[in-house]
Amino acid sequence: MTLDSKDSFVFEPAPRAVVPVVGGGLFPVRRIFCVARNYAAHAREMGSDPSREAPFFFTKPADAVLPINTGQIGEFPYPQASEDVHHELELVVALGSGGVDLSAEEAAKCIWGYAVGLDMTRRDLQAEAKAKGRPWDIAKAFDASAPISPILPAAGEVLRSGEIRLDVNGVLRQRGDLADMIWSIPEIIAFFSRYYRLQAGDLIFTGTPEGVGPVAVGDRLHGAVAGVGAFDLTVVSR
Repeated sequence: MTLDSKDSFVFEPAPRAVVPVVGGGLFPVRRIFCVARNYAAHAREMGSDPSREAPFFFTKPADAVLPINTGQIGEFPYPQASEDVHHELELVVALGSGGVDLSAEEAAKCIWGYAVGLDMTRRDLQAEAKAKGRPWDIAKAFDASAPISPILPAAGEVLRSGEIRLDVNGVLRQRGDLADMIWSIPEIIAFFSRYYRLQAGDLIFTGTPEGVGPVAVGDRLHGAVAGVGAFDLTVVSR
């Protein structure tokens, strides 16, 4: 429904989730879609066989974003109810428009920009959910589970290659190339448009390369995607 002049909130609504934009401005977040197993080596390290049958995905709430400003060190609060939290570095696509049943060509025109993000995962809770055939929400959709760098405007530009890497305490943990993705960016956007009406403000985490692993309080993470950006954050106690 939409509000009219006679409507009023029963309590003050929460602020809109936003991500800073390189050069100034704020990107309002609508939804967060996440592609799983989009790098063959990562699919194998998680015990799956990579294929192009169909993308496998999950979602996070918009307020899961944890913006990390350029030149600052962000803080990721170690989440409750878990003792095995893992990092998963990803390229993030920000949409400036959308639609339904888009072709790959139409999907590319929806791209507004890119960022570097982390899909933080409560791996112990994910393993439990997998064993019981349950959804992954409890493992993926918790507070601050989507740290993200400022968004770099790049309207209609399709990234097809470029290094993606994560260092933890100065030691390389994850390294790959965007060219290694099983599903290209336009294909991913087109896929989601078959099941949802995509709109401006949607974010898509495009998958992680191999090397995912645990983090501990005090760890310093540096993530980067060539030509897009980088971030630094420290894992802190809640």
